[in-house]
This record gives sequence, C-alpha cells and structure tokens, in this order.
Amino acid sequence: MQDLFSVSGKVVLVTGGSRGIGRMIAEGFVRNGARVYISARKAEACDATAAELSKLGTCTAIACDLSSESETRRLADEIGEREAALHVLVNNAGANWGAPYEEYPDSAWDKVLAVNVKAVFNLTRALTPKLEAAASDADPARVINIGSIDGLQVPALETFAYSSSKAAVHHLTRVLARRLAPKRITVNAVAPGPFESKMMAETLERFGDAIASSCPLGRIGTPEDMAGVAIYLASRAGAYVTGVVIPVDGGIRC
Repeated sequence: MQDLFSVSGKVVLVTGGSRGIGRMIAEGFVRNGARVYISARKAEACDATAAELSKLGTCTAIACDLSSESETRRLADEIGEREAALHVLVNNAGANWGAPYEEYPDSAWDKVLAVNVKAVFNLTRALTPKLEAAASDADPARVINIGSIDGLQVPALETFAYSSSKAAVHHLTRVLARRLAPKRITVNAVAPGPFESKMMAETLERFGDAIASSCPLGRIGTPEDMAGVAIYLASRAGAYVTGVVIPVDGGIRC
C-alpha cells in the first residue's frame, strides 16, 4: 500500500498554493515526501506558506500572477531552470466574482476566465516538455485541474463567470487528457464542494450550518479529504486514470 500510494521524491507544482485548497494539497504532498513548489499572486503570503511547509519537508515559493500570459511563461521557465522534470502539475489558482445578474460586469468575465481557464491551458502547455521528461508507461506525469461542483450543477449564488469557468475547466481536462495521453501525461480534474478557504469564507460564515446539514455526509470538507484525492491521482494507484472529473463534495451534488 505504501508503494501504491507513494509520491515520495516526485516534483510537484501547486498553483494558488499559499492558502485554501491549494495549501491543503501542497501540504499533503510535502508531508508525503514530494519536493513541492507553490505559486501565488502575493509574494509575502507565498513565502510565508512555503516557510511553514518547509518545517514538514521541502517546499519552495515562486510568486506569480497567472492572469498574465507572460507571468505564466516566467513561472514555467523558473521551474525549468530548477528541475529537469516535473512529475505533477496542480492547476489550482482561481478567481471568483459575485454580483447580481442585472449588474454583472464584463470585467468579471475577463478576470475569472483569464485565471481559471486560460492560465490552466497556458501553464500546462508551457510545462508539457518538463512533464514529458518525468513520464513513463508505468508512472505517467500528472496534471490535476481543480474545478468545482459549481461547474457540475447550478450554484445558489450569482457567480456566473465562476461556475461557467469551472465547467470549462472540466471539459478542457477531457480535451487535454486525449491530447497528452500519447506523451504519457494524464489529465484529471477534482471538483470540490465546500471546504474552508478564503474564497468560501463569507459563504460558510453566512450559510455554513445549512450547507453542512444539506450534505449527505453531514459536514464540510477537511484538508485530508482534498490532499487524499490529489495524492491518489498522483500516485501509482491513479496511473491508469485520465480524463475524469472527481467530485469531492460529500454527496451534495447527488
């Protein structure tokens, strides 16, 4: 079992890794012996998280604003300068924007789609050579995209660009899975339900009890829930899985 689910020694990049779901995933990899890089838009927060996680293992911060294509290329270049190969790319960085239907601004679509969809494509494409360098038939390189159950069902809140972008991430995952399979790179998506994160903080503060009670499992997600699915997909246990979207929501979408 230890070999089947091992990620020890793998090189991992987690975008948006300074907080929330990204930090949960990064910490899971660090604790299990991977060499982890995290990126985040705010350098101070990124450095602080990397310093904390470095007490548990190996974690390095690279500040980057993925809404910019040039910054995306810079992140890929920095990983390329430091590592001969990249075993796992976790595309987690995301943006949200809520506003009433009548007032929803055009700028929301530009910001949310740039980070949530375009950056996933651009960074994956830029790092494909490094992923291919890490891949083998028995142990492919892995891309894990973080979607949302809001991309699988209609959300209660008016976050039109966000839910649409996550549905796009799910389909882009399938498209990239087909495209990259010959290079021995798997591409899968995780669709989280409610987890404690900055993006969910206001919602959980207002509706946390109602959300937990509406969940068939009766609670919101924990860091172990999110780390577990990422480690499964990145380990030998998940080597033959590609092009799927895995909901991690306690059954809320059912």
